[in-house]
Amino acid sequence: MSAEMKTSELQSIKQRYNIVGNCEALNHALDVALQVAPTDLSVLIIGESGVGKEIIPRVIHDNSPRRREKYFAINCGSIPEGTIDSELFGHVKGSFTGAINDSPGYFGVANKGTLFLDEVGELPLATQARLLRVLETGEYIPVGATEVRKTDVRIVAATNVNIRQAISEGRFREDLYYRLNSIPIQMPPLRERGEDIVLLFRLFALQMAEKYKMDRVVLDEQAKQMIMRYKWPGNVRQLKNITEQISILSPERNITPDILARFIPQDQETTQLATIHKEGDHSFENEREILYKILFELRGNVNDMRREMGALKKQIEEVQSGSKHVSAENLPTTQIAPIAPIQPINPISPALEDAEAEEYVEPEKEPENLNLNDLGKQMLEKALERNKGNRKKAAQELGISDRTLYRRLKQYGLDK
Repeated sequence: MSAEMKTSELQSIKQRYNIVGNCEALNHALDVALQVAPTDLSVLIIGESGVGKEIIPRVIHDNSPRRREKYFAINCGSIPEGTIDSELFGHVKGSFTGAINDSPGYFGVANKGTLFLDEVGELPLATQARLLRVLETGEYIPVGATEVRKTDVRIVAATNVNIRQAISEGRFREDLYYRLNSIPIQMPPLRERGEDIVLLFRLFALQMAEKYKMDRVVLDEQAKQMIMRYKWPGNVRQLKNITEQISILSPERNITPDILARFIPQDQETTQLATIHKEGDHSFENEREILYKILFELRGNVNDMRREMGALKKQIEEVQSGSKHVSAENLPTTQIAPIAPIQPINPISPALEDAEAEEYVEPEKEPENLNLNDLGKQMLEKALERNKGNRKKAAQELGISDRTLYRRLKQYGLDK
């Protein structure tokens, strides 16, 4: 094919599909699509979100021997994981709740035609295995069925994720990638298309003017330079949205940089697409890594809490054994009534030690035993001595609340 014929055919394709632009990368993508269209080779379209990848499979289908057959465009990222196998490969009646009839699925109804699988990188791994089998053998099994069915479908896939990184993270099958990538087509981002940005702005502005019967907005020279310098993270889709906003909201029809700045985000660095990490860099884009990190931190917190509870339990046991030692050491020779055990600190919520419901409740109208009072006074004195007069620490050691301690001190005349 001569260069003149190639140029003429490309211009015809652009007019037919309303494609605006003359950058070399765009022309190359369209040229590859036209060359691969007569074959049945699988095509993988790679490009950022919003660059117009959906045009390429249409060009391929319409210029292929399958052009009179059905064409389906499927967004793999929008179908729930639980139903995507049924959507693609069909199901038999009763195979799951809600399956009231047989369904052929897209691979059944698109037989002899073309399937465009957009966002193929979002497919679950189990579905990827099924897709690989269809690509290699043309065979698939509907959900709930036992018999193998045949299909003759041309697959064109597209992705906006870094497939090689997804493979390294275990999110995409390497064998499926090579099977889909028989013919790769790279769609350029808008920021690399130079003056195509101005041409696209002019097209979108003209469409708005015709649709809503208004004057068309026009960029001055400085505004043109401004939109060509902008990063355009949302690519053609973002440019179209901003052009529509300016057409509706700007009272001025001649757009200057000052007017344009009100519609374009100023922080150009943060509006770029997320960069792909180099090999060796750590990334938490993988949801499993995030989950593992959370579980690891949670396990650490549980272990720390277990150690603290063990230390607190040991402290309580030491307080109780210390109380028994004091009782035996100072026990008078005369027979006395048994001492009520000191209640331990509540290990679950020590912050509640000053609550109204105290650990020790003094019996009402019980005749006091002189020896018991002497023993309790000695215990308080020793606790205060060990804690250098710190009443709060003494109360914690004895396993009673501050209020109980203060009442006892007042009772024994130790509050002075």
